Amino acid sequence: MNIDLTHTTSSQVNAALVKARRAAGFPAVGMVLTLVIVTDEGNHYDALKAASDASREHPSRILVVIRRPGRSPRDRAQARLDAEVRLGGETGTGETVLLRLHGELAGHASSVVLPLLLPDAPVVVWWPEDSPAVPSKDLLGALAQRRITDAARTEDPAGTLARRAETYAPGDTDLAWTRITPWRSVLAAAMDQRAVGQRQTTVTGAVVEGEEHNPSTELLALWLADRLGVPVTRALSEGPGITAVRLATPEGEICLDRPDGRLALLAVPGQPDRHVALHRRTTAELIAEELRRLDPDEAYHHALCHGLANLGAEKAPEGPSDPPAAGREPRRKAPARKAAAR
Repeated sequence: MNIDLTHTTSSQVNAALVKARRAAGFPAVGMVLTLVIVTDEGNHYDALKAASDASREHPSRILVVIRRPGRSPRDRAQARLDAEVRLGGETGTGETVLLRLHGELAGHASSVVLPLLLPDAPVVVWWPEDSPAVPSKDLLGALAQRRITDAARTEDPAGTLARRAETYAPGDTDLAWTRITPWRSVLAAAMDQRAVGQRQTTVTGAVVEGEEHNPSTELLALWLADRLGVPVTRALSEGPGITAVRLATPEGEICLDRPDGRLALLAVPGQPDRHVALHRRTTAELIAEELRRLDPDEAYHHALCHGLANLGAEKAPEGPSDPPAAGREPRRKAPARKAAAR
């Protein structure tokens, strides 16, 4: 069911939601959270599609805030709210409201969104594209328990991560971090397997290979440096995304290699090589993962703030000498830089 409202108000949108629920035969509200998507006209379709797919796992009220301030002085001077209420069909088990804020109202999105939040339910704000400099200080971000950004969609991903480290507040997260969850799981499992029957598995250095300007590669390198306390070299490759991680140990090299973005090969000293499914996930899968937890992500905080200012500050040795982090020259001939070290 779709209900179009023009020149409307938040109270009229709430009344339309109640009417739609009653017409659909389920007047009770069965949603677990409110997801606010702040985007523009050109990108709202993809973001809404991902959120609707994720809502099948997390029934939610999705509020899509589309700012349209206008270009001419006359357009900027007006203030108008147009809304579209969707229930059922492609919206899944939740509710969707598209809010188009025209003119001066585009600068006061929080006043429109606040009356539409589900009572006594968590609020998550997601900026699929451009995000505020300090998400926690944004008027919409201040309403939320979790604030989701995506450094990969910015012009300067490394600079964006540096700013995120400076302005971090509990509840902040980034989809660049979410993308490396499978990598962290496989690497942690490999370390646990090496530790069986031993007191400790010693890692002397690491190399993380990935595309240039890929913030997930930077975050994975920082996470390894923070958790292992060893030098980590960030090496460049042709991609897609992260292509390999190598951990140097006295017994040999632990290598997780994913050249095609789908299937990885895990090599552990003393064990047969095995393949691991490590496909690049969709945005809907990433959002669904983020909505599973609403508490602050301390691991992300520590990785983000660990040595981030040193990214790209030091070049790896060239020529026949071995890079200090991996114990040997990277497999792909590409420039490398020190990500973090203790």
